[in-house]
Amino acid sequence: MGRELRTTFGEDAELYDRVRPGYPSRLYDELARLLGPVARPRVLEIGCGTGQATAPMVQRGWSVKAVELSPDLGRIARDKLPELEVITADFDTWRLPAERFDLVLSATAWHWLDPATRVDKAADALRPGGLLAVVATHHVAGGSEQFWVDVQDCYRRFTDGADEAGLPPGDSVPGEEDELAASGRFEPAVVRRFEWEVTYTTSEYLELLSSYSGHRALTAQARDGLYNCIQALADATGGSVTKRYMTLLTAAIRPDQPLAPA
Repeated sequence: MGRELRTTFGEDAELYDRVRPGYPSRLYDELARLLGPVARPRVLEIGCGTGQATAPMVQRGWSVKAVELSPDLGRIARDKLPELEVITADFDTWRLPAERFDLVLSATAWHWLDPATRVDKAADALRPGGLLAVVATHHVAGGSEQFWVDVQDCYRRFTDGADEAGLPPGDSVPGEEDELAASGRFEPAVVRRFEWEVTYTTSEYLELLSSYSGHRALTAQARDGLYNCIQALADATGGSVTKRYMTLLTAAIRPDQPLAPA
């Protein structure tokens, strides 16, 4: 299915808004440090969803313009943040405005963009000296680790998506620095990792799974079988699941002058 799955998130926008986690405050502290002394950064956010990454930037007084593929997700973000400008569009085909931004940020949406054009288009949206921030969310080792091992049997029985490799250590997950370097459009990137945990009740965890594109794409029969299996396992191990997240930031500055060829 590939990139077509990106359209599934708007099918239940209220669920997505309710269950998707936000991002640690340390991420925004680091972005502010990297931006330097910019009084009110002008931000272009790619794929704002319902505003999980957006709200903390608005609360810091940053001026945010967001591009969101789903009108339903964008509507919730706009309702929550009346000062936010949300443009309903596919960033891949959206025509960039004349305005140039201090920060272009994509939080848990970069992988849905066209890899042939995303870096250049993000660079074109930045002023010289502006910052590109690619933020990814990963499930890493920690939390209810034995549950994650055991639950793979549910995925083997009802899907073809079992994780046979296991959860990676947070420090082993690569960022996007190679892609940015290969473009020749950015100075060397910095990579920052922020790990944190959330404990879900069984029902909360199943709702979270229902917000993921791969789970939404399952047939009703496969999804019901999978969820019943997961529920039985979670209930048998205490009725809760702790998930360890890692927020991975890859950030790079667009230089004032084009970089010399390597």
